[in-house]
Amino acid sequence: MSRENLTGTTLAGYLLQDMVGEGGTAVVYRAEHPTHGIAAVKVLKEKLRTDKTAVARFLREATYGTRVTHPNVVRTIEVGEAGPGVHFLAIEWALGDLLEKYAKQHAPLPPEEVGEIIGQIADAVYAVHSAGIIHRDLKPDNIMYDPVSKKAKLLDFGIAAQSDQAPEERLTRAGFFVGTLMYVAPEALSGQLVTSAADQYSLATIAYYLLSGCLPYIGKSQREMFSQLLSQPPIPLNSARKGCTVPLSVEAVVMKALSRNPSDRYPDVVSFATALRTHIQAPVPEAPRGSLFSRVKSMMKRNDQS
Repeated sequence: MSRENLTGTTLAGYLLQDMVGEGGTAVVYRAEHPTHGIAAVKVLKEKLRTDKTAVARFLREATYGTRVTHPNVVRTIEVGEAGPGVHFLAIEWALGDLLEKYAKQHAPLPPEEVGEIIGQIADAVYAVHSAGIIHRDLKPDNIMYDPVSKKAKLLDFGIAAQSDQAPEERLTRAGFFVGTLMYVAPEALSGQLVTSAADQYSLATIAYYLLSGCLPYIGKSQREMFSQLLSQPPIPLNSARKGCTVPLSVEAVVMKALSRNPSDRYPDVVSFATALRTHIQAPVPEAPRGSLFSRVKSMMKRNDQS
């Protein structure tokens, strides 16, 4: 059965020029509108148009997008229904490409570039949290990045959740989760209440990946990844691959945000990003192990991260 392709048609005034992406529930087109100009238009798949749950989730994503206005969040232009069940979401056409694609080509990235990207996304995520939303799916595939302007933008609220939902509505049964396993926080797998701290963990995983070109867990299967996330600490950043030489103070910041216990992480995503950029710009100098300066440096590091 061939998939639906609306390329070349006009939907609610948007001329759908090219299909640029497809997920489980929707197809994304590059489109042009006489008023809004170039936009990305996400259209609910035909087979799901009578599925009340799929429609509700699609509309929920659109609603979350309209609640957050920030320079580093892709802007929602319009939400509508072009015909019976033909739900669509028009969003800003962001320059650049998915951060995942850029990272695959260039990681490990220069620490200064990583600090800038993480800082921008942290600001975006903080705005999301301030609007009472937990993103729950932070990953390089949900970030647009333009290496020319150095601009990063967050997108996709497909599985976001209200932070003020009743606890039982945000709890996930152990062994089940929402999100992307490589970037999901351990508490999302163990049935704990997922809070904004889970987004911080995911953002720290992105930082780890950009700095090293690797991920903090290396399970060869989903089952092995589950087991590692639930029972083992992440691999230290400088042990991620041979030749990784991130300053230890920068490594310490990333690993703190990757703490298994949410309360051991930073107070919020901006605090994490600020600490990361601070130590990237002025890393704590290394000292011989056991020296007085080394012990004093260690005390200062603990105070800085508390």
